[in-house]
Parts: sequence; C-alpha cells; structure tokens
Amino acid sequence: MALGDLMASRFSQSSAAVVSSNHLEECSSSNEDGDLSSQRRGDSDAASSSYGNATSSTTTSMAYLPQTVVLCEFRHEAFEASLPAGPSDSGLVSKWRPKERMKTGYVALVLCLNISVDPPDVIKISPCARMECWTDPFSMAPPKALETIGKNLSAQYERWQPRARYKVQPDPTVEEVKKLCNTCRRNAKSERVLFHYNGHGVPKPTANGEIWVFNKSYTQYIPLPVSELDSWLKTPSIYVFDCSAAGMIVNAFIELHEWGASSTSGSTRDCILLAACEAHEILPQSAEFPADVFTSCLTTPIKMALRW
Repeated sequence: MALGDLMASRFSQSSAAVVSSNHLEECSSSNEDGDLSSQRRGDSDAASSSYGNATSSTTTSMAYLPQTVVLCEFRHEAFEASLPAGPSDSGLVSKWRPKERMKTGYVALVLCLNISVDPPDVIKISPCARMECWTDPFSMAPPKALETIGKNLSAQYERWQPRARYKVQPDPTVEEVKKLCNTCRRNAKSERVLFHYNGHGVPKPTANGEIWVFNKSYTQYIPLPVSELDSWLKTPSIYVFDCSAAGMIVNAFIELHEWGASSTSGSTRDCILLAACEAHEILPQSAEFPADVFTSCLTTPIKMALRW
C-alpha cells in the first residue's frame, strides 16, 4: 500500500507540455502519386511546423512512468524506515489492524512432514512440488532433511521478528504439541503466540476441525481437535495453517468462538487465522512452485517473486 502511494505521488508530480499537431491530416491529404521520400519530407516539414508553433499550444498535464523501484533483497529495512510507523487511521486496513502494537513473543513451528511417506488421502501428480522452506527433502536423509527444514523455517520467520523465541517441533505426537503450546503460552504471558502448522505429510483436516499428528512409533495418524489447541494456546494468538482443506480449521475455530462467546471474555476474539486454502481445496502441486507455496509467500515474498 505504501509502495503504491509512493509511486502515485511521483506519477502525479510529473508534467509536460503537450504540443498539438495536424500533420497527420496534412499527410492524408498529400498527393497519392508522390514517392515515399516526398511523403517522408512532408511528414518532417509538418512536424517541424508544429513544433515551431509550440508556444501557442495549450499546456496540460502529461504523466510519465516513474522510476522503477525494484526490491530484490529478502527484506528492505531502509525502504520500511521511510514509511509511516503508525497504524492507518482510514481505509480497509484500519478496520482490522489493532490500534496498539502487540509483540509476538513466542513462535511454535509444528512440522508434520513424515518425509518419504505420502498420506493416504493425497494423490500426487508427477512431477510434483517438493521444496519445503527452499529445501528439497529428498536430497538428503529424512532426519537430516526434517532438521534442515525446521531451521530454515525458523530463520525465515526471524527476518520479520528477530526478538521472538522459536520452538521447532518436527513430526510431533499430541503430547509434544500440548507441551509446546503450554510452554509458549506460559512464557509469553500476555504477548502474542504464533502457531505455524505444516501438514504436508498427514491427511487433510476433518470436518470436525481436527488436524493430524503422529503416535510415538509413527505407525498411526492421531487427530488433534482445534478446541484442544485453542485451550492450550489461548489468546492473543495467530495461527498459520499450511495444509490442504485449511478452511476446515478456520470454520471450526469460528464455530468454537461463536459457541463460547457468551461465556468467555472479549479477549478470546484476539485470534488471527491464516489458511493456505479453502475447505474444499487442496494445495498446488505444480513442480514450478514449492510445496509450501503459502509459507513462502508469507515469509519470503521477494524470493518467491524473483524465482517465479
């Protein structure tokens, strides 16, 4: 939005004198039997005559294309420093942006990838998208790939919030997710907690609002109701659901909060949900894009734009 305002201001400040000319009419009335060279000389004379009378022409605004601004770094702090620091007081953004800034103190990164094992409800195309956090999980051993992807995801978020505490939980069980959420909320206190869920290695969320994790031996998918997740993380919180049918989770959260609105405080409304797709959709599988295209657009938008 700020970049658009900057470009618009440059656009509106540009002006030039517009010179009217009737040399096209003169050309059209020229002798049809004349050769090409004479027609060109006529055009040149008409143009010269028009420019010679430029002082009698009307001066009007004429827009020139502004200097192109190219953003090629992962984050442009110098550009951000030139923008207004306060929240917008008007427009669509002001309707949902909080008036007071809230710090995101803890970030929980839950990766359910189960590398080399496809979930039973997913039929993949060939070739299929494979990149996770700009890493090919099949380029190394699965344990090493899972560790690398977790580190990369943490680094991607750290560019935006370097002061937060990051906890990565790869292929977790229900108990491990519960412990992670309780720890983040206890340490964050009244600050915001961000919960990122990558569900590329598990089935799609259920209609009842359940996401999937694993048992200890990785032989079964275990459902985790979002009501449990909400009770552990509480608010203020922000959720990022990068999985197919992510809209199912959003619908479940809406029903959960509407059902409990009469018996809970207004603070439960301070919950932001970011979903990769709607309830009836699956994630893009084209090999031209990374498998976590939604996460890439959120955390590394400039790299995503430059690559594709």
